[in-house]
Amino acid sequence: MNALIIIVEVSIVIIIFLFLIWLVGNLSKLLIKYPLFNINAQRVKILRRNMTGLLLLTGFVLCLVILGVNGFLIYQGKDIQKYTLDLIKLIPPGFWLKLAVGIAQSIGTVILAAIALKFINYCLNIANTRAKNLDSSTADDESIDTFFTELYKRIKWGSWLWIIGCCSLFLNLPAIISDYLFVALRIYLIIAVGLLIIKAAAAIVDILDALSVRYSNPDNLLRFYDPLRHLIPFFKRCLELVLYACIATLVTQQIEFIANLSDFWLRVIKIITLIFLSRVFYDVVYLLAEELVFKEKKLTERQRSRRLTLVPLFRSILQYSIYFTVGVSILYTLDIDPTPILAGAGIIGLAVGFGAQELVNDMVCGFFILFEHYYLVGDYIEAGNVEEKVVEGTVEAIELRTTRLRHPNGQLQIIRNGAIGSVINYSKEYIFAVVEVCIPYHANLAQVYQVVEEVGQELNANDPDVLEPTQIDGVESLGESNLLLKTLTKAKPGKHLQIQRTLRKMFMDTLRSEGILLPAPIKNEE
Repeated sequence: MNALIIIVEVSIVIIIFLFLIWLVGNLSKLLIKYPLFNINAQRVKILRRNMTGLLLLTGFVLCLVILGVNGFLIYQGKDIQKYTLDLIKLIPPGFWLKLAVGIAQSIGTVILAAIALKFINYCLNIANTRAKNLDSSTADDESIDTFFTELYKRIKWGSWLWIIGCCSLFLNLPAIISDYLFVALRIYLIIAVGLLIIKAAAAIVDILDALSVRYSNPDNLLRFYDPLRHLIPFFKRCLELVLYACIATLVTQQIEFIANLSDFWLRVIKIITLIFLSRVFYDVVYLLAEELVFKEKKLTERQRSRRLTLVPLFRSILQYSIYFTVGVSILYTLDIDPTPILAGAGIIGLAVGFGAQELVNDMVCGFFILFEHYYLVGDYIEAGNVEEKVVEGTVEAIELRTTRLRHPNGQLQIIRNGAIGSVINYSKEYIFAVVEVCIPYHANLAQVYQVVEEVGQELNANDPDVLEPTQIDGVESLGESNLLLKTLTKAKPGKHLQIQRTLRKMFMDTLRSEGILLPAPIKNEE
């Protein structure tokens, strides 16, 4: 009989510690599964191994203690059964009744929860099937299955945590255990529901995005959606961060010693909202400005160039104004008075201004270039001082400090506005395409003049960039074996290089077909 009692006592200890090891393993899997804890997955595994080892060691020590105590009692000649019954009699009689009722309630709760979970799983499977049967072009079957699987897992783990808390109440365990269990349950539910909301919000945004693209057309307000569609990834990221901050706020409120941190997370939410709203405001205002500026359809090339020049300048001013406003608002959100910072920045800016005279000069020159229209975006210009290298090309951008030119060979040239020097603008009203042709002395000049005029009239009729037929300016010079004939063709601004190349080819082909020999190649002067 003594051996049987010892075996029962050791078995009870083993069962209890096996249950605790199982509980630790499942809790660690729960912590690793959620994305919020992926960063510390390795630490969770190490903690699980340490706790499992500690439980095994504690259980082994308790088994040795039981064997040692019972062996000592047997050595003293005491009856272990009588000794154990005497210890049991010291426990109040009502304890066993309460324990039996608590065990019965716990078993009933577990059975009811298992049945409820089966029913919930059945209902979710039906909802999953109906969701996949809906006509939707924005979600696939795999994403729907994933959503409902994750939803059931969260319901299941939340239910078991609630059951453990209820069982602790039924079994009259110390109140602190129940309190901590229900705190853990609330934290789990906050995290689980929050992660579900994050996934649901991303799915809803994708659905609304697809519907907006499908039903947008030039006749409704959704025509503005496509230019603003690039904000969708930024909106999803900001929404995700706000929801994570909300989860952190609610979790910290459940733990007393870190409850004060909830104010910090609320400020984080305000800052994220400010950044997102400022970005949306910037893009919407810039889009409306472009809509108003280019709303008029009948714009001349000159008017369009002016507006293309001023719109990027407006964009830069708007961007820096919004950045400044948001920065000041963030400082106020963090309870930092920006006045001393702005005053210090003003003094530093004044000191830098005295030392950065070239920068100030560049910005002043850029201001006059923009508002006196020396040249515009799209103009073809030459710029530079006589002492320095002269640059030329098509104007791609005019900023307060620099001008960007694209050379005909393709290279991008960036010039400081303060060092731009004199400017030759080939894009004002019209320009002459000058072509010089070498003519032999024995050629009939009247025939040559007629050929040149016919070529000029043909080009004028076929090329919209030519404003007037080619004119013969006269004989430019007399060489040793030929004379040089100069021609002028009035063309649209910036089109002279193209017209020159076309004219040279046409002159060459036509003069050769007329039997006029050209002793030298056409001189390339652009």
